[in-house]
Amino acid sequence: MGRLDDARETVTRLRAISAVVMPDASVLRNAEHRELYLSGLRLAAGEEAAAITPPSRVDSQPDAVAVQLHEAERRQITALWCELVGAAPRGRGVDLEDLREAVGGFQRCVSETADRHQGFVYRDLGDDALVLFGYPEAHEHDAERAIRAGLELCASVRSLGAPVRCRVGIATGMVIIGGDPVAVGATRGESIVGDTPNLAARLAATAQPDSVAVEPATRRLIGSLFDCRELGAIDPDGASEPMRGWQVLGESVVESRFEALRGSALSPLVGRDEEIDLLLRRWARATAGDGQIVLIPGEPGIGKSRLTAALEERLKDEPHLRLRYFCSPHHRDSALFPIIDQLGHAAGVARDDPPVAKLEKIEALLALAAPPDEDVALLADLLSLPASERHPLPSLSPQRKKERTLDALIRQLEGLARQQPIVVVFEDAHWIDPTSRELLDLTVERVCSLPVLLIVTFRPEFQPSWIGQPQVSMLGLSRLDRRDRTLLVEQIAGGKALPDDVVAQIADRADGIPLFVEELTKSVLESGLLREQADRYVLAGALPSLAIPATLHASLMARLDRPASARHVAQIGAAIGRQFSYALLRAVSRLPEDELQAALARLVASELVFQRGTPPDAVYSFKHALVQDAAHGSLLRGPRQALHRRIAEALEQRSPDLVETRPEILAHHYGEAAMPDKAITYWHLAGKSSATKSAVREAIAQLRRGLGLLDGLPETRERQLLELDIHITLISALMAGKGYADPEVVAALERANRLVTETAEIGTPLHFSVLRGLWSSNLNAGNIAAALEHATNFLSFAQSQPSSGPLLVGHGALAYSLTLSGDYRAALEHAEAAASLYRPDEHRDSALHYGQDIGVSAFSVLSRALWHRGYPDQSARAADRALAYSRELGHAHTLAYAFGLAGRVAVLARDVATVYARSNDCVALASEHGFAYWAAWGRILQGWADAQRGEATTGIARIRDGLAAYEATGDRSATPLLLTLLAEALTLAGKIEEALAPLDDALANAAVSGVRQWNAEIHRLRGELTARLSHSDPAKAADSFRTALAIAREQGTRGYELRAAVSLARLRRDHGRHAEARDLLAPVYGWFTEGFATPDLKEARALLDELAALASADIPVLERRAAARRNCTSASRPAAEHSWRRTLSPPSHTSTPKRTK
Repeated sequence: MGRLDDARETVTRLRAISAVVMPDASVLRNAEHRELYLSGLRLAAGEEAAAITPPSRVDSQPDAVAVQLHEAERRQITALWCELVGAAPRGRGVDLEDLREAVGGFQRCVSETADRHQGFVYRDLGDDALVLFGYPEAHEHDAERAIRAGLELCASVRSLGAPVRCRVGIATGMVIIGGDPVAVGATRGESIVGDTPNLAARLAATAQPDSVAVEPATRRLIGSLFDCRELGAIDPDGASEPMRGWQVLGESVVESRFEALRGSALSPLVGRDEEIDLLLRRWARATAGDGQIVLIPGEPGIGKSRLTAALEERLKDEPHLRLRYFCSPHHRDSALFPIIDQLGHAAGVARDDPPVAKLEKIEALLALAAPPDEDVALLADLLSLPASERHPLPSLSPQRKKERTLDALIRQLEGLARQQPIVVVFEDAHWIDPTSRELLDLTVERVCSLPVLLIVTFRPEFQPSWIGQPQVSMLGLSRLDRRDRTLLVEQIAGGKALPDDVVAQIADRADGIPLFVEELTKSVLESGLLREQADRYVLAGALPSLAIPATLHASLMARLDRPASARHVAQIGAAIGRQFSYALLRAVSRLPEDELQAALARLVASELVFQRGTPPDAVYSFKHALVQDAAHGSLLRGPRQALHRRIAEALEQRSPDLVETRPEILAHHYGEAAMPDKAITYWHLAGKSSATKSAVREAIAQLRRGLGLLDGLPETRERQLLELDIHITLISALMAGKGYADPEVVAALERANRLVTETAEIGTPLHFSVLRGLWSSNLNAGNIAAALEHATNFLSFAQSQPSSGPLLVGHGALAYSLTLSGDYRAALEHAEAAASLYRPDEHRDSALHYGQDIGVSAFSVLSRALWHRGYPDQSARAADRALAYSRELGHAHTLAYAFGLAGRVAVLARDVATVYARSNDCVALASEHGFAYWAAWGRILQGWADAQRGEATTGIARIRDGLAAYEATGDRSATPLLLTLLAEALTLAGKIEEALAPLDDALANAAVSGVRQWNAEIHRLRGELTARLSHSDPAKAADSFRTALAIAREQGTRGYELRAAVSLARLRRDHGRHAEARDLLAPVYGWFTEGFATPDLKEARALLDELAALASADIPVLERRAAARRNCTSASRPAAEHSWRRTLSPPSHTSTPKRTK
């Protein structure tokens, strides 16, 4: 057995060598390795030959040489399935030796083609094979590599000369691969999970011999780099839905890789105005004969090619010539490939043109520069065209031919530049071949004296040698800022607005890379997550974390695979977060320190992560959020969950302060670790913390995530109580962020109310929170009767509570409800009771339970009740106290609430300056924190102030914009008031008839909802507008004023009573009834004991003074008229005068004691 031992020793050495030089590949991956392996077996030939049975095919042995175990992972792959046609061993009349040769040749073609295009032969079963692109190492253009490999494989098999052909199917998708011991020759189907290989096999089975078929995902990835013919629906086995297929015909004639992959309809250019201006300035210098070179470095997707395309768009109307050269990742070793490609495209050379026709087209193209005959011969030879008698090719050494060819290309450029200025764009110089690099160096030297602008784009790894030369400029491209990212998203969506949460997620994850923004946006639009409406998209359901688009997956994984030995550390870092510390990484990874630092150094060197500081104090951050997502997404569920559990436990042990400061971090990791009990606890803590800081968007998201994990807990009373507690916190956050009557608020309240009953929590603090929410929701929805009922129930329950908080809330709720219903006497009593109970220190935490501080609410409603009851100065002081308390508290939503209600009270007082200030404060704060309700209110108040300040047109637009936003929150409680404010603004704009419509709508709304708070003022304004109409009817105006006066007296609003009295007195004055007007107004005005500096009381005082003077002047006239009447007893009183007489009735509240509080 000596020779057999020698054979085994040879194989053992082969295994050892292979494990070192190519640990991630099969030792029998190509023909040379298989031959070396078989040579070891052949050493056993001779007397021991019977001891071994050489296999007909090496890969039929399941126990052949094992290679390194790959840990299972999730990957996007492009699978190439190829099979021989006409080589089945069961075929009749097929010679076995011929078959063996055909199969062996096929296997050689597969192995060699896969090696050239960096594919992995995953399975090789004789007459078919599966080659993977993207595993075990991803490359930026895996789908394109697979297509090229498939086309080449068909040609290679055809060249064998055997009576067999090859057909290929290619598909792209996600799979789980690895994790099993992979052995050479083993059937590896069980170690790859996913339908992508099966799709490729189905495509191959339906493809024609010598052809390549692809499915939609691969078709999209290759763009128009290849010409394709649609095959229609493919359903060879009926096992699943038919899919569309395409036959790949060959490489296309598209000139630009950028346009081929991105499409002819370029994405909008945003955020690049300064860069375009610089290019235009350099172009202006070039056209004057001062040649310029602009270098544009940048990472993939930053917009280098898009910028050059934009320049070409700007110059399309200027006389110039454009020359574009595109380097290719597949032709780095093809001398002068960009130049050859450009000449062929420019000349219009077609793939099937005969050589003579190609030569004629090249000659016609070159003739534009009037080159010498030798140049034509050299350039024709460069394109592999035969020499002609007109342009004989000189006999030159290879080196000399290259030099003369480069000189000819430079002369061609110079000849063209003599005719008109030229823009030369050299794209993707990081893929340039050495000879093209020489030509580029020569071009840079010669450009300075030509009317040429040379633009060179490249990635950071390319190092140009021309930096610093006088005519060379460097143009770096920065990432887009958030405003430009948002604008780009909207433009890609066709000008339709996307939900804010979607835009925010795209902007955050794209990191300002335009390509990432574009692909993420397109992916969302195609995902079914959104529902299209007339002018916007809305979410069709909950918003998940956006998946990495297939168009970006390969390039992102390629970046991770470059430092392959450090990928595991990258995955741990990605699980920790976008940023991670060395100390935490070391604790979680459990790797030796030297190994960990070496891996981190490789990640930093590859620019996957940035490093700040040095270990053990170093902090690392991923350069791109999508790279982090790709690393994290490649982990399978089991390892990923275990990793997150280790991270969470390490954080709890090493950073206990996170429980207080950043509970959402622990919540995230425990959620990813499938430990819902701990995750829910931390999400609830996080939601409460965010709500306390008025970070309502964050609070809503965190609390929703906690609720979403409840299904992982058993059905118990404890779980129900936890859900109830989370819902109560969520309701407050939703009210602040979306409005008090938003449908989601209503749904959460209904669920919380059911939980109160199911858990028997009646009369507890949890119950009070729900009751208060139900009151607030009904009140703001305009259901006043229901709101009064809830407020009464709340106060009834609160009477038995030991603490003052519920009682304060109950009185405040009733005061607010009574104010809206128009019962100002009772409203003031309850508002005073609520304000008297407030203790800032005792009730400091009330905002967390009720959405805003209960004392600020009490003083805000008190300020309105005081104004209506005739105490404007005390009203202003109450509003100031509410503002002061809210500022001391530092709770943003409480402050926005105080700003909004202070502005509303200032509208009542006609204090335009205060309305303007408070509305600006309200809009700024609400916009910063996402308070939709108060942002809408602030815009409406701004519009009212604008109109009062003489900017009626602007004011009307703002009010209407605010009204639309207000109605979107579901709120209807203030609709009559807001329509009244719109009518005032329209009146100030001189649109009298148009202003009547919103007043009619306001009265109709009040009749339905029961919100009668502003009815007196609405009728008064109707009277004012009626009196100002060109066809005015004084009687109708008087009726409106009398109605307003009656309502005001019934409701007990002295503020509106005074206004109605002033309007009616003014009308009587205008009709000469001066004494009657004075008698009407004087007792109403005389009741007031404060507020004499306010516009209403100043206006009333001025009118009374005027009426007193007019009444004195009327005495002699009246005496003469009395005498005349005695002589004309048959004269009748005019109807209009009689109508004024009917209005003279004493005010109903003149005996009410004056308030001196």
